[in-house]
Amino acid sequence: SIRYVSTDSGKLYFNSLRTYWQERIDLDDGEDSRDIPTALVDAFKRLDNDISLEAQVDEGDPFSHCTPLRVAISGCTACIAHLDGVDLHVANVGDSRAVLGVQNDDGSWTALTISNDHNAQNPEELWRVRSEHPALEEKTVVKHDRLLGLLMPFRAFGDIKFKWSSELLSRVLETRPELLAGNEYAKMLPANYHTPPYLIAEPEVTHHRLRPQDKFLILATDGLWDQMHRQNVIQVIGEHLTGLHWQKPISGLSFTLGQMHSLLVERKARASSAFEDHNMATHLIRHCLGGDGFGMVDRRRLAKMLSLPPDLSRMYRDDITVTVIQLNTPVIQTHY
Repeated sequence: SIRYVSTDSGKLYFNSLRTYWQERIDLDDGEDSRDIPTALVDAFKRLDNDISLEAQVDEGDPFSHCTPLRVAISGCTACIAHLDGVDLHVANVGDSRAVLGVQNDDGSWTALTISNDHNAQNPEELWRVRSEHPALEEKTVVKHDRLLGLLMPFRAFGDIKFKWSSELLSRVLETRPELLAGNEYAKMLPANYHTPPYLIAEPEVTHHRLRPQDKFLILATDGLWDQMHRQNVIQVIGEHLTGLHWQKPISGLSFTLGQMHSLLVERKARASSAFEDHNMATHLIRHCLGGDGFGMVDRRRLAKMLSLPPDLSRMYRDDITVTVIQLNTPVIQTHY
C-alpha cells in the first residue's frame, strides 16, 4: 500500500520506523517490561512528532499527492488493541471506537464499549480541552461542538494547523506554496487561534480483563458507529457467528404483508445456503450500508451506497474502516 501511494514517502516512513526501532533497542535494559500503557502512549506521541518534523523539512515532489506536508495537514484518528493473555489494552485517539461482543448465558448478545470518544459529546474530554487554554478562550476553543468551530475530534494524528504556532504555519506554507495548490482550506489559519496546540495525539489507554463470555472485539471508525447502534453491530456479528439469525421469530416488527412475504422468502433462501460472507468485517459493512431495518440486506440499497461518486458519498456516509477480532475462548478459560 505504501508503494501504491508514493515510493519516496514509503522510504521516508520506513526510515522513520527503523530509527524508532533502533532507539527502542538501544534503550532496552534487558528487563521484561510490562508497562503497556506507557509504551502505547510513547508510540503514538512519537509518530505524531515524526509526522510534524517531516513536514517541516519537506522537500517532496510538489506534484505528488503524498508529500509529508500534505500528509501532516490531513488528519487521522486511531484505535488499536494490544492483547496479552487476558489483558486487553486499547489505545484510542479521536472518535474511532473499540467494542466487545459479549455472549450472555441465554445466548443473546451485549455490546461493551472499551474506548471513549474524544469529541464534544464526552464531558471529560470537553473539560480537558477548555482547561488547557485561557479562560478568555472558553467560548471559542470549542464552538458548535467542534474544535475552534472546525474539527469534530479533539485528538488526532496530523492536522498540524491545529498544533503548530501561527508563525511556523505561516513560514512553512509561504515557503512551499506549490505543495498546497488548490487547497485553500489548508492555507487558512483557524479563527481565534491564540494558544496552540489545540489538538493532541496522546491516546487514552483503557484496560479490560477478558472473560469467557467476551467473544469478539470490533475496532471501527466513526463511519460505522454513525450508521449503526453498537448493539446492532454486535448483534449482526454475533448472529453471523452462531447462525441463529434465521431461527429468530419476526414478531414485534411493523411491516406490510408484502414486506413479510419478501422477508420470509429471503430467509428461506439464505437459510438453505451458506453465508455469503466469510469475512466478518465485510459482512458488517454490508449490513451497515445496505441494511433494510429488518436484519436483512437490501441489495439495491447496498449497490446504490457503494456506487455513489466521492463528492456525493460524504452526504450519506463517512469513510468506514472495520476490524473484527475473534477471541480464543478456550485460552481465556484457562485463566479462570
